[in-house]
Amino acid sequence: MRTVHVVTHPEATHHVEGVVGGWHDSRLTPAGVRAAVSIARTLRARVPDGAEVELFSSDLRRTRRTAEEVADVFGVRPVLDRRLREKSYGQAGGRPQEWLDRRFVPPPAVGERMDHDEGVEGAETRAELARRVYAAMDDILRRPCAHQIVVTHGGSLTFVVASWIRMPIESAGYVGFRAPSGSITTLREDDFYHNRQVVSLGETCPLDEGRPLGESSPLDSARR
Repeated sequence: MRTVHVVTHPEATHHVEGVVGGWHDSRLTPAGVRAAVSIARTLRARVPDGAEVELFSSDLRRTRRTAEEVADVFGVRPVLDRRLREKSYGQAGGRPQEWLDRRFVPPPAVGERMDHDEGVEGAETRAELARRVYAAMDDILRRPCAHQIVVTHGGSLTFVVASWIRMPIESAGYVGFRAPSGSITTLREDDFYHNRQVVSLGETCPLDEGRPLGESSPLDSARR
């Protein structure tokens, strides 16, 4: 049995500042750090004591800081992988969200979607994002460890899950798995049929203020 716990980093400064994230290297807010602690404790409670655990993370500061909290409770060192980064928005990264909104060209309802040009210089296409996330997941899943934790971003999560269910990249033009910031998605493969399940998508962890696991976070509607 293999279980992969996919963590989306919690609240970061770009969320509260209203600027575009992507490769803009924002930090966790104090609330985000508290949420990262809750995520780490939740994961510790779910993984059996004594089990081997591997931890992988995007190399951006907000994911790296989240991974540090997880690393502390498991006593492991995170493997940083830039392929797990959020989608790059090119020139829009770190600019006000409205700057991107005025220039963004949405993909067509029918036609080329994966290589679609969104109208922002330097921005990745969905195909470029998908290829690097798929490659990172291929390398992670080649390892035999039964309990793996992947710390990434909300946009990248779609392709983490798509790669898990072995969706061909050329078929991923319409796929979208939405999860709030500071959530855990649980993926599991059984040892008999080797079926790959999406056990849960975007569970949020209980915080001091009592928000229960699974209830929507205020950041659910935050874009990019």
